[in-house]
Amino acid sequence: MNPLRVVDLHKAFRGRPVLSGIEFELQPGELFGIIGENGAGKSTLLRILAGELPADRGDIIYAGTLGYCPQNIVLNDDLTVEQHLRFFQRAYRLPGLLHAHELVERLGFDQHRGTRAGLLSGGTRQKLNLTIALMHDPDIVLMDEPYQGFDWDNYLNFWDIAGELRDRGRTVLIISHIAHDIERFDRLRRLRDGQLDESAVIEEVTGA
Repeated sequence: MNPLRVVDLHKAFRGRPVLSGIEFELQPGELFGIIGENGAGKSTLLRILAGELPADRGDIIYAGTLGYCPQNIVLNDDLTVEQHLRFFQRAYRLPGLLHAHELVERLGFDQHRGTRAGLLSGGTRQKLNLTIALMHDPDIVLMDEPYQGFDWDNYLNFWDIAGELRDRGRTVLIISHIAHDIERFDRLRRLRDGQLDESAVIEEVTGA
């Protein structure tokens, strides 16, 4: 069974269709990308896949644990980085924080473990957002513009982490509004007019 299968997914807001029959399957050890213009429905799709937003109709079939890194960061400004990690340690029922601390160190914000989230820069908040999504080593990872606000070194760090997840058999879905670093993906689709279109990506990349 594939880790994630989406069948005939539909969503409309105030009568305006946003997703119109979305269908795809993800494989174990696959890095899958979805691109699209602002307002195309990318974040809506990811929120539905993560269970944050209900679909109007359609089916989403999962196999395994899920990690979700939303575009809109949801942190408690009064809690420190370490307190966030301990909160999610309990939520994920993890025996310890070794993997979380490894991610914090790798993303270069170990010195902020005692800092309240409200005092962090936008880029560091995004690093914490990503760490929370990955600290329980999920089978399926859904990420919405996950490197937003990263400097170049951490941008490259992110892609190293994504590649390692794939190499360990995890399934990774990343959405973005632009088609860059296309060679890093195993498959790439454009969300346009409520549907996933492969040919549009090929035309954009090759100029055909």
